[in-house]
Amino acid sequence: QVQLVESGGGLVQPGGSLQLSCGASGIILRFATMGWYRQAPGRQRELVASITSGGTTTYRESVKGRFTISRNNAKNLVSLQMNSLKPEDTAVYYCNTSPSVSTYWGQGTQVTVSS
Repeated sequence: QVQLVESGGGLVQPGGSLQLSCGASGIILRFATMGWYRQAPGRQRELVASITSGGTTTYRESVKGRFTISRNNAKNLVSLQMNSLKPEDTAVYYCNTSPSVSTYWGQGTQVTVSS
């Protein structure tokens, strides 16, 4: 059974930074294309960033240059470093494979960007 657990969210002022982490059991992340997704209130869940097994990264246009996705194979973790945060980044952030698997969704971690 695959379990993905997100952590690292919180309340941050505009311009601030946060690092999210995704820990996994039941799946070896380095063999999968992994993604970070987010869902803001009243909006559909969207893919923010992804990283392939070979390390190729892709980003949503709105986060390019501000967010960095990475993986720690030894710890079976995928991280999302978020800098220069904006109020529009406020959302619940989730990790999943890309494309996503419906049964892999975890609880997510709330990121709130507000002064």
